Parts: sequence; C-alpha cells; structure tokens
Amino acid sequence: MATFDEWLALAPQPQKLTDNQRWHIFLSYRSVHRPWVVQLYDILRHLNFEVFLDQYVLAASDTLVGGLAEGLEKSAAGVLIWSAATQDSVWCKKECDSMEARATSDQGFHYVVTTLDRVDLPHWAQQRIYIDFADFREGPRGTGLLKLLYGIAGKPLPAPAVRLATEVDEEVRKALMSITGALNTGDVQRLLDLSMTETLAWITSPLLGCNTVDALIKLKRYDEAVKLLISLRTRFPKAIRTQQLHGLVLARMGEWRAAQAILSDLEAAGEQDPETLGIYARTWMDRYQESKMINHLRRSRDLYARAFQNAPHDYYTGINAASKSVFLNEIPAATDYANKVETIVGTKKVDQDYWKTATVAEVQLIKQNYRNAAELYEAAVTMEPESLGSHESTWLQARRLMDVLKPSGDDRALVSKAFAHLPVP
Repeated sequence: MATFDEWLALAPQPQKLTDNQRWHIFLSYRSVHRPWVVQLYDILRHLNFEVFLDQYVLAASDTLVGGLAEGLEKSAAGVLIWSAATQDSVWCKKECDSMEARATSDQGFHYVVTTLDRVDLPHWAQQRIYIDFADFREGPRGTGLLKLLYGIAGKPLPAPAVRLATEVDEEVRKALMSITGALNTGDVQRLLDLSMTETLAWITSPLLGCNTVDALIKLKRYDEAVKLLISLRTRFPKAIRTQQLHGLVLARMGEWRAAQAILSDLEAAGEQDPETLGIYARTWMDRYQESKMINHLRRSRDLYARAFQNAPHDYYTGINAASKSVFLNEIPAATDYANKVETIVGTKKVDQDYWKTATVAEVQLIKQNYRNAAELYEAAVTMEPESLGSHESTWLQARRLMDVLKPSGDDRALVSKAFAHLPVP
C-alpha cells in the first residue's frame, strides 16, 4: 500500500511565484459546479498551492470583470471546469478566451480543461489536453487529479504516478460504496471503522471523511460527526467543506450560536456559495424560532434568496427562499420561488435522491397540492428509511409550512402519514 510520503514525492510541488504573480492556479467554473470546485480547492490548498477562487479573493467592492481579469493575469496556471452547464455561460466563455490568449502569448502559462460530464468540447479546447472527471462527480481524485497537477506544470505524467493514482482511484471507489452501504443500512459502527482508515485515499483528501460525516449527520449521530470533524479540520486546516459540515451539524444539534460563529466567519471571508449561505441562513431561522424577532426571519429568507440568485440552479436555496416567504406571509413571492424550483426538480420523485424528492414534495406543499406532496414525502422517506435526522428536518419544515397554509384536517393527515414513525406528532 502506497504511503503519504510517496504521494507527496510524486505530486508536483508549487513553483516559486514571480514578483508579478500572486497565485499558482486560477480556477474558472460556473456556480452550479461549486461543490466540486471546493473539493478541488481544498486539495490544492492542502498541497500548498495558492489558488484564485473568485469568492475567496474578490472583495465586495471589486468589479467582477476587473477582478477576474487581474486574477488570471497574476496566476501562473489555470484550470477550466467545463460541462453542459458551462456552454451557455458568458463569463466562462470569456475566461476560456482569456486563458487561450494567455497560453498563446506566454509559453510559461499552462492551463488544463476538465470535463464533469461527457459533453462535446468547443473546437479550440479539443486541441488542448483535457481530463475527464465524468466518473468522479464527488470530487477530483486519483489519476485525473495527478494529470491535472502535472498538466498545469506542463509536464507529462510519469509511470509511477499512474500506478499510484490508479490505486487511489480504486480505493476511493470502494470506500464510497462502503459509506453508502453503511448509510443505507444504518450501520454506524461500520462508518466509524471506515473513518479510522489511514490509507492514502483517506489521508490525502477530505473527500471520504466528509462523506462519512455527511452519512453520520443523516443518521442523527451528531456527537460522532463532530468528533470526526474535529479530526478532519486538524488534518485539513485549509478545507472549506469541513467547516461547512461543522456548521451544519451544530445547527442540527440546536447550537445555532456556535454554528453562526463558523458560518459568519466564512461569509465574512467572502464565501458566497449556496452551501455556506444556505446553512448560515438556516441558523438565522433557528435564531428566529428562539427570539420571534421578524428581522431574524427576514435575514434567513434574504440569505437564501441571495444564494439562489447567485446560483439559480441550486434548488436547496430556492425552496428555502420559498418556505421562508411563506413564514413571512408573502405568499405570491413564495409561489414564485416554488415555481422556479419546480422547473429545476420537476414534479415526480427522483430515484435514489432523498433531498431532491423531498424538495419536489415541498414545492407541491407550498403550491397547496397536498395529495401530491403526501405521495412524494412518502417516496422520499422510503428511499432512506434509516436517515432519521433528514426525516426530522423535513417533517419540521412541513409542519411549519402547514401551520401557515392551514390545509384541511384531512389534507394535513395525508402529509403527516409519511412521518408517522417519528416521535414528534
């Protein structure tokens, strides 16, 4: 089994930046891919690369165009994240053109194209080396990750690196299946045993550890999740995903003050992605439940709305902007948000996706299609019968919505049936 020292020896190290450079790597992406990009960002930072990621670098007063142009100009290399969702992005196209022009005029500048699905690349990109991550939607790893690192260094991938990366790929694939299997069967001990693994796939990236934490949260094993997060944050101090999950689990535990301390720091540092803003918004809703101050509820709704505006394909923040508008008794606004979310998630259950199916159900609930909502909630619960933490969160939201929407007794009973296994009536 390969060691961490072997990984470090094979992974190209950051080169010393020149006086005109501030970053080793410029990341170009569309907001819909932000969770994947954050995984890449965390790995690169762990390997001591200085990385330009717009929302971590640009201040609120910066102009977007000028800030991105300066970021690319002062970067030694670039990574372009491409997919079907990127093709209609004006910003990504401009950054693509800028990278190509920079690579043409500056022989020392290298950029790598990565694809997240099997979309056809534009003609000019077909002339470049590109890396296919279509089978690695959870985050970059293994062979593809090493190809990316060597690509931005302008070097070929050596044979030992291919062997090592292939080994890591296979281990990660098996570990992800084991985590999912343990979640589906509610096997907490298996998750804890997996989290103690000290092989290369676990110690070079926070990906597997974060997936394990996410499973523990779904199973409502919050204490174990916090313990693992503390270990992960020590091992990967620059990782963003671990901080997001720490905020989430603290919020689930009812410790909104501690959760806000983590998430408000992330927001103040410029983090504007849907995940951070969404969890931060949730803490303001928790705060409202305690204070009953309407401004706390408005703060929650406005954070969700801002996140949805920043990433209009993110149904999680959209549905929460809708629900918080219901709580504010702004029903037309709530319906408008719900309709926008419906165009993303559709009206039917999504196989093997609890949260998306629960979101489809919540859209129907807000639109007062109670029978449809009841069927969809039941379908979601059936998908992950052991995810009691997720069920409780979903049911609490549904109850609060019905308290405002005031369905008939029969309609409320229909919706409640899916959550009859929970202790809260």
